[in-house]
Amino acid sequence: MAASTSSSIPFRPPRAVLAAAVPSLGAEETAAAADEAFRRHTSPGLRRAVGAGGVAVVWFRSDLRVLDNEALARAWAASGVVLPVYCVDPRALAGATHRFGFPKTGALRAQFLIECLGDLKRNLQKRGLDLLVRHGKPEDILPAIAKAVSAHTVYAHKETCSEELLVERLVRRGLEQVVLPQGQGGASGRNNRPLSPKLQLVWGATMYHTDDLPFPVSNLPDVYTQFRKAVESKSSVRSCGKLPPSLGPAPGSGLDELGGWGSIPTLESLGLSVTKSEKGMRFVGGESAALGRVHEYFWKNDQVKVYKETRNGMLGPDYSTKFSPWLASGSLSPRYVCEEVKRYEKQQVANDSTYWVLFELIWRDYFRFLSAKYGNSIFHLGGPRKVASKWSQDEALFESWKDGRTGYPLIDANMKELLATGFMSNRGRQIVCSFLVRDMGIDWRMGAEWFETCLLDYDPASNYGNWTYGAAGPLTGVGNDPREDRYFSIPKQAKTYDPDGKYVAYWLPELRSLAKERRNFPGASYIKQVVPLKFDGGHQRKDQQFNRQTRPKNIYRRQK
Repeated sequence: MAASTSSSIPFRPPRAVLAAAVPSLGAEETAAAADEAFRRHTSPGLRRAVGAGGVAVVWFRSDLRVLDNEALARAWAASGVVLPVYCVDPRALAGATHRFGFPKTGALRAQFLIECLGDLKRNLQKRGLDLLVRHGKPEDILPAIAKAVSAHTVYAHKETCSEELLVERLVRRGLEQVVLPQGQGGASGRNNRPLSPKLQLVWGATMYHTDDLPFPVSNLPDVYTQFRKAVESKSSVRSCGKLPPSLGPAPGSGLDELGGWGSIPTLESLGLSVTKSEKGMRFVGGESAALGRVHEYFWKNDQVKVYKETRNGMLGPDYSTKFSPWLASGSLSPRYVCEEVKRYEKQQVANDSTYWVLFELIWRDYFRFLSAKYGNSIFHLGGPRKVASKWSQDEALFESWKDGRTGYPLIDANMKELLATGFMSNRGRQIVCSFLVRDMGIDWRMGAEWFETCLLDYDPASNYGNWTYGAAGPLTGVGNDPREDRYFSIPKQAKTYDPDGKYVAYWLPELRSLAKERRNFPGASYIKQVVPLKFDGGHQRKDQQFNRQTRPKNIYRRQK
């Protein structure tokens, strides 16, 4: 045995990766960072629009923030009173994924969402408002609320995927059935006829605004590079919106009829539970934590200047920005991140790394716009290209991948990290996606739906857009990028990105006693491999040859 060699020093995980909180700031430091961000975006001179009056409802969805929330800002400007509302929709929290029936929202993301809602409520209270929480379907809840408080408008951020668009249509239909008496809610029509509340949808999910694209979304380029070059040369990112010192007053009547402000759910009330992990990272939900993380990564730890060099890491909190869970929940505005990049470049340094943060945010934008262009095809087996392919749905093979029991340490470690934390590195996502699709031959939608369950940073456009890209190949590619070959060689990836086996040993304790060069290649010291690799030791299997000349890098995008 190699146990006596110098390369088999007992494994000691770096202190920074032992159940690290993200951000790692204390409560007071997080609050100070958030307060400073709000201070820079508050304008005492802001006034409501001339003639503004009545009540406006703000329907919070995947935009759980106060800073740079255009729906909230518009509601404040166009009304005398603002009522923020969040609907705990059972279809999202207790439902199942579309085809394979996995839980639609896993316990870790549910916990993160609960923390986001709690922080949103506190931030609204600091600014003269509160958050009304109701359990049920938005199309049932919002019309009843609008009627009770005589709201003239419901403001919300617009979504792009089918389930969310359906809810928008149902809410609009429900509001049309509400009649506001003349003179109430600031609403009266021609000939003094009563009006119904309006649903006003606002774009606010991307760094580049949809109205500022140099082409209609229907003409969106099918290649990312073409999209990126077009927006970088012809579009500009809008500044974050300013806030007034107070967003109040809150409604003074109608809430008794609604039964008060309601309560944010608990995991127990949702029928969920989380086993606290002593490993990996524990992301703190909420806008305050998001602003704290931006402060920590950019200014306190000064990590952004080396982002491009470190972003392919897999172990620890600071190899990448880790902004993605807050971007997905809308607790963090992508435009705020852009502003911080520009501020850092002005005050510290501008280099490839600072640009690369924006490069990845443009990828995130691209998938959002792509979902608007192609609709449900991003969820279909053949993807936007409608490619006819044969895929396996072998449950035993899929379960081995899902549970981290494939016999390949790099795959298993990544899948166990996902289960324990709800997060996986950018590099890890590319590797496990390639393995499931190309080595196992499993239906890519099974992997996409499992990620939908587990990921803290799940959003439909990025998740399914990435999986259609990751499933691409000369015969099986379902994404809309014409480049081929999405194969990631496990031995090569292990040697390049985990050469000492620190990552796999951290998540797979049984490998810790092995020499570092054997941890990714343990042979009989680890469980049996469930499938052979398409490439083994650099030699291609003859029955699976394809062109390797156009292999692109970094297919799995958006999370950072």
